[in-house]
Amino acid sequence: ILNGIILNTRPAKSAKLYERVWTPEGSPLLFISRRQAAALQARLRERIGEPVHVSVGMRYGNPSIEAGLEELRAKKCRRILVLPAYPQYSAVTTGSTFDAVADVLRRWRWVPGLRLVQHYHDHPGYVRALANSIRRTWQDGGPPEKLLFSFHGMPVRYLHDGDPYHCECHKTARLVAEELELPDDRWFVSFQSLFGKEEWLRPYTDETLEGWGKNGLGSVDVLCPGFSADCLETIDEIGRENRHVFAEAGGGRYRFIPCLNDDAEHVDALADVAARELAGWTTPKNEWDGAAAGSAAEATRARAHAFEGTQSPRR
Repeated sequence: ILNGIILNTRPAKSAKLYERVWTPEGSPLLFISRRQAAALQARLRERIGEPVHVSVGMRYGNPSIEAGLEELRAKKCRRILVLPAYPQYSAVTTGSTFDAVADVLRRWRWVPGLRLVQHYHDHPGYVRALANSIRRTWQDGGPPEKLLFSFHGMPVRYLHDGDPYHCECHKTARLVAEELELPDDRWFVSFQSLFGKEEWLRPYTDETLEGWGKNGLGSVDVLCPGFSADCLETIDEIGRENRHVFAEAGGGRYRFIPCLNDDAEHVDALADVAARELAGWTTPKNEWDGAAAGSAAEATRARAHAFEGTQSPRR
């Protein structure tokens, strides 16, 4: 599982923000990702019937992507499936993850078989898991007047350049709304975590909530389907900062719906995505093993050097 943290402020300010979400277990993103990995590994072994190793690598953070790949190499994995934990594809998230993986593998003497998962924004299990997490929230206090799907923002020029992220975000939200049988005027899509001076995808989450608050909206629920695990951008930005924006503007009840994290339905969806991509990667007994062949070659060279060292010089 590959995930990432986008640091959108100066390091000193970021450190203060992370202090607010830090737990006794450390970074929420890291310990949740590790729980996801452990659950996914167990689920895949049940489903496939063969040992499957799942490691965690962060696009921006530790353990790094290189560390995650090295962990798999140490376990002698000959095939690697890269599953970025970004449901919606973008060149700057999923695409850059693939670039980072390639940058590591190009330095390996022997490269394993490689497959890549592009996205899973419309996977039925993922959509169903999101819908059920919303339903659980509604069991206490009922549904809100508005349901807001807040996705991480990006510069609008990426959309104009052909990046599918904007479209995939809207498709995810629409499918979840259909699963919940929500009328069009009850749900909304917005974009958060803006930085820099250029125009980003609109509407902005904070401006949307402020406007609703000023109009006297009585209740809103906010979730972040583009984040597979809770992190600074969800816990603090949506759970705390935007709650304050809505309340200060005059809004009523505000509920932040946590990410899917290691929810069983979420893990099942990820396992289904992974299993589909792993299909056909069986291990015949007569299959050539490149890694083993490389090790054998090294051993042969070592024996040859040792043999040369024992020969008597010719006279």
